[in-house]
Amino acid sequence: MTQVYLDHNATTPVDPAVLDTMLPYYREVFGNASSIHHFGAAAKKGLDEAREIVATYLGCEPTEVVFTSGATEADNHVLRGVFEARRQKGKHIIVSAIEHPAVLITAEKLKQAGADVTFVGVDGNGMIDPEAVRAALRDDTILVSIMYANNEIGTIQPIAEIGRIVKERGIMFHTDAVQAAGKLPLRVKDLGVDFMSLSGHKIYGPKGIGVVYIRRGAFIRPIITGGHHESNRRAGTENVPGIVGFAKAFQLAHERMEEDGRRIGEMRDHLQRRLLELIPNIYVTAKNARRLPGTLHVLVNFIEGEGLMLKLSLNHGIAISTGSACTSGTLEPSHVLSAMGISKQLANSGVRISLGRGNTPAEMDYVAEAMAREVKILRDMSPLYDSYTRGRMSEDDRRMYDSFVTAR
Repeated sequence: MTQVYLDHNATTPVDPAVLDTMLPYYREVFGNASSIHHFGAAAKKGLDEAREIVATYLGCEPTEVVFTSGATEADNHVLRGVFEARRQKGKHIIVSAIEHPAVLITAEKLKQAGADVTFVGVDGNGMIDPEAVRAALRDDTILVSIMYANNEIGTIQPIAEIGRIVKERGIMFHTDAVQAAGKLPLRVKDLGVDFMSLSGHKIYGPKGIGVVYIRRGAFIRPIITGGHHESNRRAGTENVPGIVGFAKAFQLAHERMEEDGRRIGEMRDHLQRRLLELIPNIYVTAKNARRLPGTLHVLVNFIEGEGLMLKLSLNHGIAISTGSACTSGTLEPSHVLSAMGISKQLANSGVRISLGRGNTPAEMDYVAEAMAREVKILRDMSPLYDSYTRGRMSEDDRRMYDSFVTAR
């Protein structure tokens, strides 16, 4: 059976060049980077070089790069660390309603610890209005956290504009840039951020490694304590193989960004056109917003997205998702789609297709045709679709389905 992987927003395969960079640090250069003998010094050299590479592409100092176990830890580090460091000055935190659960759930936990959290909404295309952020700012606001690009629908937020608004008030600003890495510029001064979270396995690097950029002078407490690693900001023996792998993947992602973005964007647009041609009553989510080149989210009316995902996997070897991998298994509709004003029924019809370097134009035609076949089969089993096509649906319900696609 043909195998087509279209879930790159969940994770990516490790690039062979990244693996080649990592292997010596599992074999010959295996020392603890904190040890002062020559085995440790060799590991420390690799660690320092990796930090310099990451800093180069972020446009920051190497000392401002802190390696973590992943972006979830990085997000937690910023939200919890700033709250603990600045809670005497204020307890108000602002996040968007479409953040990754690593931010949203952490913000909810901080509410239990006394934080006052404002969740800024989005419009029907999943976009955050910078003026809504401005309106939410208060004298006791200590942190604003807005993701750069959404992992589910691919919308790219105006981070630099929001950053200017937040900085006018002298407030700390964080962005979860996990999905933006390798697809958008990440120079921290241009974006106006004090903190940034990144993850290795989204950019063809290893799992279990991430970065939090912490601007020099930004007051933040560590959340993992113990040794003096990472300049006292994150205790624990450094994962040197993962760190050098992250740096190599980060370097390649930036070197290939323009080429990958163009090629992957063209394939995404071709697939989008084919799906709209072959399948009636589908809606491209956030179609009027600026989106990541490899992300395509569609609502397929009258079916369950999970059923379509399973059919494509079992019958055609195609891997897509119904949303964030970190929220799979839940029966609740996507919080991102809910924030956009999409009903639960329509939200549950959504599927996310995320392209990557290894995909080909021929695969896009294969996927479009396979989806059209499976959607027809699923709809033929749907009493709701039968009622719609035979004119037996109430006028109100028909108006809802007919108007939804054209209303946004």
